[in-house]
Amino acid sequence: MFHVKSMSEQDFPFAVRITDQMSWNMVEEDFRFMVGVEPEGCFVLFADQERVGIATTVSFGKIGWFGNLIVSESNRKKGAGSLLVKHSIEYLRSKGVETVGLYAYIDKVPFYRKLGFEYDSDFIVLTGKGFSSTTGPGIVEAGKKDLEQIIDRDSSCFGASRRKVLEPILCGRHNLGYRYMKEDRTVGFVLAKVYDGMADLGPLVCPKGCNDIAISLLKAALNRLKGSEVSLCLPAKEKSLVGMLVAHRFAESFRVARMFFHPSTTSDCVYVAESLERG
Repeated sequence: MFHVKSMSEQDFPFAVRITDQMSWNMVEEDFRFMVGVEPEGCFVLFADQERVGIATTVSFGKIGWFGNLIVSESNRKKGAGSLLVKHSIEYLRSKGVETVGLYAYIDKVPFYRKLGFEYDSDFIVLTGKGFSSTTGPGIVEAGKKDLEQIIDRDSSCFGASRRKVLEPILCGRHNLGYRYMKEDRTVGFVLAKVYDGMADLGPLVCPKGCNDIAISLLKAALNRLKGSEVSLCLPAKEKSLVGMLVAHRFAESFRVARMFFHPSTTSDCVYVAESLERG
């Protein structure tokens, strides 16, 4: 009954319609970006000739990420979601991936556990508006020339190179980035994807214990984004970062659980996710 095909441009309108059922506010450009990053790793589920679900993935060497998963309501509890997850894991394994991560809505944790994923930690999605703020010394704007240092810093935390995601973000015309510099070395950085009146902030990466640097980087980005709607996803355990954002009227939208299929290879660091779809 069900069969899976790789997503193409002809599937984008369906992908937008089905994600609208979850109020994810995604547009065709989101799927164009994901297919551009992982051309063979985004999928559409069919029931005979009818599109009934989607799933997205991205591979980063030995680490992969499982992103969007949604199946039409009439086809749930029939094995459709499990089929998409298993198909995605098989694809990522074919790319040499050893560990697969994902962010699960809390009520979906049991579903992913049954498929072999293990709980790692809680993350909070916060939303608010950019605000005026001053930052400490050492914060400088990041540009294309800084790509290699940013990739190295990110890889030390994430456990693999995310060049194919970080490069288009850093080089995007309207996006922004900042680095914290010490002795000509990038100690931490933050990037943000900027749209019309809104922005997705992340990733942010700093060494463990450098919360003051992370807060300065956040403030630098949010200062540039003053008045824009901003969303970001960060670990619930980062109390100082969460507290600073809440003090500036950011509010929790929802929580997710980070989970891994096979052991995590991420290092302990101060971290804001790039996105729910890509880790």
